Amino acid sequence: MAEKNPLSDETAGNGDLRPLTVDDLERVVAIDRMVVGRSRRGFFETRLKGALRDPHRFLFIGVCEAGDLVGFVLARVLEGEFGGNAAVAVLDAIGLDPGRRGEGYGRQLMSGLENVMRQKNVRELQSQLDWDNHALMGFLDAAGFRLAPRVVLSRPVAHGVEF
Repeated sequence: MAEKNPLSDETAGNGDLRPLTVDDLERVVAIDRMVVGRSRRGFFETRLKGALRDPHRFLFIGVCEAGDLVGFVLARVLEGEFGGNAAVAVLDAIGLDPGRRGEGYGRQLMSGLENVMRQKNVRELQSQLDWDNHALMGFLDAAGFRLAPRVVLSRPVAHGVEF
């Protein structure tokens, strides 16, 4: 009996889901540049190196139309963060060719990510974003994300600070 493709989901979008490969790096960087307005090649190269070293800790999924990559989602699996004992996935990046928005590809990517997470026994997906990124916040809201019961703190690193 053939094993079911964990990325298949006929209920969302109309593209073909598949794991991303090294050959997709240029297209991922190009899609991301269209979305964020600048190249984040270094970020994606670093994530790709990590995925090649430890593929069980990274989830890289692409959605294609007629063989062309039109969107992607990247997440990593963390275990034991901040004293927890359950594995969680952290959504690091999601991108869709702006000309393909509203066609269900984003839902399809999220559905495929959830299918792979279930296979890896990961039951929670987390992310963070800039407060003023209203488009992404609306997408994540529609995808079922809610505010987490924790506070994210940050501060600049200053020279000469002593404790």
